[in-house]
Amino acid sequence: MTTPSSTSGSSPGRRSPRVPIVVTIIVLAALVIAFFIFASLYTDYAWFAQLGFQQVLTTRWVAGTLMFLAGFLGMAIPVYLSIALAFRFRPVYAKLNSQLDRYQQVIEPLRRAVMIGIPVVLGIFAGLSTAGRWSMVLEYFNRTPFGKTDPQFGLDIGFYVFELPFWRSVVAYSSAVVLIAGLAALAACYLYGAMRFGGREVRISKAARVQLAITAAVYIALQAVSLWLDQYAALTKSNSLITGAQYTEVNAVIPGREIMAGIAAIVAILFIVTAVIGRWRISIVGTGLLLVAAIVIGGVYPWIVQRLQVKPSERTYEAAYIERNIKATRDAYGVAGVDEKSYDATTETSSGALAKDAQTTANIRLIDPKIVSDTFSQLQQYRQYYQFPKELDVDRYDVKGQTEDTVIAVRDIDLDGLSAAANTQYNRAFVYTHGYGVTAAYGNQRASDGKPVFLESGIPSSGGLGDFQQRVYFGETSPPYSIVGAPKGSKNVELDYPAGSDDDNGGNATTTYQGDGGPSVGNFFNRLVYAAKFQSEQILLSNAVNKDSQILYDRDPITRVQKVAPYLTLDTDAYPAIVDHRIQWIVDGYTTSDAYPYSQSQSLSDSIAGAESSAYRTDQVNYIRNSVKATVDAYTGKVTLYAWDTKDPVLKTWQKIFPTSMKPVSSMSTELLDHVRYPADLFKVQRSILGTYHVTNANSFYSGDDAWNTPQEPTSGTNDSDASTDTTTTTNALGTQTTASRGNLQDPYYLTMKVPGQGTAYSLYTTYIPQQSAGANNRNVLTGYLAVNSDAGGAGKGKKSSGYGKLTLLTMPKTDNIPGPAQVQSLFNGDSNVSQELNILKRGNSTVKQGNLLTLPVGGGFLYVQPVYVQSTSSGSYPLLQKVLVAFGDKIAFEDTLDEALNSLFGGNSGASAGDSGAASGSGSSGSGSSSSGSSGSSGSGSGSSGSGSSGSGSSGSGSSGSGSSGSGATDNAALQTALNDAKQALQDRQDAYAQNDLVAAAEADKRLQEAIQAATEAEGGN
Repeated sequence: MTTPSSTSGSSPGRRSPRVPIVVTIIVLAALVIAFFIFASLYTDYAWFAQLGFQQVLTTRWVAGTLMFLAGFLGMAIPVYLSIALAFRFRPVYAKLNSQLDRYQQVIEPLRRAVMIGIPVVLGIFAGLSTAGRWSMVLEYFNRTPFGKTDPQFGLDIGFYVFELPFWRSVVAYSSAVVLIAGLAALAACYLYGAMRFGGREVRISKAARVQLAITAAVYIALQAVSLWLDQYAALTKSNSLITGAQYTEVNAVIPGREIMAGIAAIVAILFIVTAVIGRWRISIVGTGLLLVAAIVIGGVYPWIVQRLQVKPSERTYEAAYIERNIKATRDAYGVAGVDEKSYDATTETSSGALAKDAQTTANIRLIDPKIVSDTFSQLQQYRQYYQFPKELDVDRYDVKGQTEDTVIAVRDIDLDGLSAAANTQYNRAFVYTHGYGVTAAYGNQRASDGKPVFLESGIPSSGGLGDFQQRVYFGETSPPYSIVGAPKGSKNVELDYPAGSDDDNGGNATTTYQGDGGPSVGNFFNRLVYAAKFQSEQILLSNAVNKDSQILYDRDPITRVQKVAPYLTLDTDAYPAIVDHRIQWIVDGYTTSDAYPYSQSQSLSDSIAGAESSAYRTDQVNYIRNSVKATVDAYTGKVTLYAWDTKDPVLKTWQKIFPTSMKPVSSMSTELLDHVRYPADLFKVQRSILGTYHVTNANSFYSGDDAWNTPQEPTSGTNDSDASTDTTTTTNALGTQTTASRGNLQDPYYLTMKVPGQGTAYSLYTTYIPQQSAGANNRNVLTGYLAVNSDAGGAGKGKKSSGYGKLTLLTMPKTDNIPGPAQVQSLFNGDSNVSQELNILKRGNSTVKQGNLLTLPVGGGFLYVQPVYVQSTSSGSYPLLQKVLVAFGDKIAFEDTLDEALNSLFGGNSGASAGDSGAASGSGSSGSGSSSSGSSGSSGSGSGSSGSGSSGSGSSGSGSSGSGSSGSGATDNAALQTALNDAKQALQDRQDAYAQNDLVAAAEADKRLQEAIQAATEAEGGN
C-alpha cells in the first residue's frame, strides 16, 4: 500500500511550479508585443511631427479609435442585450427534451463567459471593420456642396459623393447587427425552452414572441430604408450601355423600389402588431407578399419593360439618358471645356512649309527619355553605387534667356551596386547615405557622334542650371534608412562624391548631414524604439550613433506625400526640378470619387496603364481632379502641399478635416510654377474618356460611328530590347496600391509646340485612331489630336498661367486619310532604302533602337519624327543617336540629322531649322560638359556603337544624302574609320547603280559594301 508521501506529483497544499513559469512567459510575451506596438506608434508620431503633419496622424488615430469604439459597442451591446433578455425572460418551468437538457448542462457552467465573450468577439471584428471607414465618416461630417444637381432627383452632387455612401453604410451595418442579434436571441430562446417544436406546431413564449417580432420589425424597417436609398444608387450603377439610370431603371426599377420600400415599412408594422396581439400569420403573410413583390416588381416587370418596350427601339428610348451620361461624364472628368476644332490636314509637302512653325521645329525633342538612360549612366554615373532611373524625365529650363526642353535625371544612390567587400551593414547605414546631383541634356540637340548635349553634367554637376544643393537624401531609390548627423567638429563619415584628390578618404569627398530630415536617435530610448522598428541592433549598439544623429526613412517622394495626404491618389511619376537652388521632387495628387451620378465609371489603374478597363477592379472612379501639387525637398525631405484646384468640393472637404496641412497657390514661387506641368496620368484618363465622349450627340454616341482609340505603341516589338512585360502601380486614396499590366498604347509626350489656333506653349499631346475590333483590315488613320497646355508658369509668383490646362482637340474630316502612327511606322520599316540602311547599322555587333514617334501639327498637316539609336552589343556600350526618320503624309526622309531630314522632306528647304542643325558638321558640342576631378572615374568608356551614321537617303524630296557621322569608336581607330568611309561610298555607288538600272555595277558595289562591313567589324574588334 502506497503512502501519501510516496505518491508522485504535488501535494494538494502545494502549487505546481510550472504555473508561474507559464504565466511569466505569457506576461513577457505580452510586454514584448506591447513594446513593438508602442514602438510603431511612437516612431510614426515622431516621423509626422518632424514633418509638421502630426495633426494628420492624430486625426486618423482619433477618428479610427472612435470608429472602432462605435463599431465595437454598436455590435457588442445589442448582441449582449439580445442574449440577456432571452435568458432573463426564459420560461423557468419549461419541460425540455433530453437533448436540450444536455446542451444546458454543458453550457451552464460557461454561461456567463459565453454571454460576455460572444458579444466581445463579435464587437472586436465589427470595430476593426468600421475603423477603416474613418475617412468616409469625416467626409460626411465635413461635406461641401458641389453646386450642381443630378438630372433625376434634383439633389446636389454632394449628396451622392458624401451622404449616400455614409447612410448606406450605416444601414448595412445596422442590418448586420440586428440580424446577428436576432440569431443570438433565437438560439437562446430555443436553448432555454422559449421556443419548442412539436410536429408541425411551434410554441413560443410571450416574452420570446415580443423580442423576436420586434427584432424582425427593426430588420424589415432597415430593409425599407435600404430599398429607398437604392433608388439613388441607381444613378451610379454601371450598365451595359452607360453608367447611370437608363429608361428601364427610371420608369420601372426606381418606382419599383419606392413601392417595395413602402411594402417593407408596412410589413415592419405588421411585426409590431404580432408582438402586441400574438398572431404570427399576419406578419408571415406580409413577408410572403414582400418577397412576391420583390420578384414581380423588382425583377419581372423591369425585364418586360426592357425586353419588350426598350430593346426594339433602344436608341430612341435611351437618347435622353445617354445625353445625361455624356454631360455628367465630361463634367466629372474635367473635359467639358475642351476646345474642339476641325483640322483639314494636308499631306502635300512644299518648300518652306515649316516657316510659320519655326519655333515648334526648333524645339522638336530628339532625345528619347526611355532609351538614353544607359547613355546617361555610362557617361555620367561615375561610380557603381550611383544610378539613373530606367526612364528619365522631361522638363524645361530657362538657359540664357531661352526656354529649353530638357531630359533630366537625378544621380541617386544604389546600394545594390556596392561590391561584396563594401556591402556591410555599417556602410549601408552610415556611409552610403545619399545620391549626388542631376544630369540634364538638351532635348532637341545631339553631338556629332550621337551623344546627348548636356547642359548640366559632371560631379559635382555644373552647367546651365546654376548653383543648387546637390545632395539627394530623399530620392526614388534611397536606402530604407540611413543614420546621419554629428556634432560640429566631428569627422565626416558620409561619402559625398568621388573627388579624386582627398587621399585621406580614399579619393572621395565626405560630408555630414546638416539638415533636419528625420527624427532624432540621439538618446537611448529613441535608439531602442527604432532598433525595434527596423529590427537592427546596429541602431542601438553602434558607436557611430551620437547625440546629434537623425534617422532618415520613408524617403521615396511618393511615399512621403501619400503618408501625409492619405486622402489623395498620387500620380505614378514624381519628377525632379531645380527650384530656388534646391532639387525638389514634384508630385501630382488627385481627389477621386466613384459616386458622381451618371458619370462613366472606369478603372483608374487600367486607364493610366493603357489596359482594357475591367468592371471588377477595386479602383473604379468616375470623378477626378488634379487638386494638389506637392513638393518634396531632396535634401531635407520637407513635404509641402499646395491646394491647386480650389474649386474642387472634395478638396474643400479635406481642407476642413486637415485645415493646416495645405498652402495656397499664392505661396508658390515663380520658379516652382515654371516647372509645374499638367500631369500625364490625368491626361491618360481624360484621353481615354474623350475617345468616346468627344461625341456629344446621343444618336452618334449610341451607334459608335465616331468612337476613337489611342493607337498602339508603333515601335513595340521593333527594338531588340523591348520588354515582354511591364506593370504600372497606382497608389489609391489611403495608400492602397493597385498594380496593373501595362497596356501597349502609345504614351502621351511633352513638347514645346504651337497647336493650331493657340500660341506656342509647353504641351502634352496624344493621337487618336478609329475604335475598331482587331483585324487585318483595321484603319490606322488619324482621326483626332488632343493637346493640353502644360505650362503653369509665366504669370508671376503665386499665379497660374491663364492658358494652363486648356484642352484642344483637333478633329480630322471623316473623308481625310491622314496616316496614323502605325501606318507611318510601317512606311519607315517598309521603305527599301531605310531598311537597307537599318540593316547596315545592325550588321556586326550593333543593335538599332527606334525612339519615340512624335506627331506634330505643323506645316498645315502632321509631321512625324523618330530618332534612331545605334548601340554596340559589347559590354559598356550605350545608345547613340545616329539617324532621324521623318514623314509628312506618305513621304518620308532618313538623314543623319533632323535638320537635314526636314530639308530633304520639304523640297530641299523646310523653311525652319531644327535644334541639331550643326551636329552633322561637327559643330555640336561633345556633350561632356564641365566636370570636376571626379569625372576621371567615369564608367562610360565603352563604345557607343560599332556602326557609323551612314549616308542618309531621303526616299522622297531631293534625296540628298547628307553628311554621315561616325560612331564614337571611329574617332580613335583609323582602320575602323577607313572601313566605314569605304562602306559609305559603296552604299552610295550601289544606290546610283540601281538608279541607272545597272545591275552589274550594283552587284560590284554590294560586294565592296560587304567587304567594308567585314573590315569595320574586324577593326572594331581590335580597338
